[in-house]
Amino acid sequence: MSEKLDRMRKILSKLEDIKNTQESSIDKINHVITDLFQHPDAKLEKVMEDAHQRASDNVDMVREAINEYEERVKKLTPE
Repeated sequence: MSEKLDRMRKILSKLEDIKNTQESSIDKINHVITDLFQHPDAKLEKVMEDAHQRASDNVDMVREAINEYEERVKKLTPE
């Protein structure tokens, strides 16, 4: 059982890393969007807005997966 639990905890750690990477991407996209306030570019603004939305959706999906997976890990964790 502990081998399965260890494997699940490693997966959980990787999921957290994916979420953090997506959040970092959102920060970088926001920096570009901010730069575009001073140097407008309609096409690039649209691309960045779409990228921001997709990255935000990814964060939400991964966060939901983490929450569900954490519950499964907790059920297997001995008290």
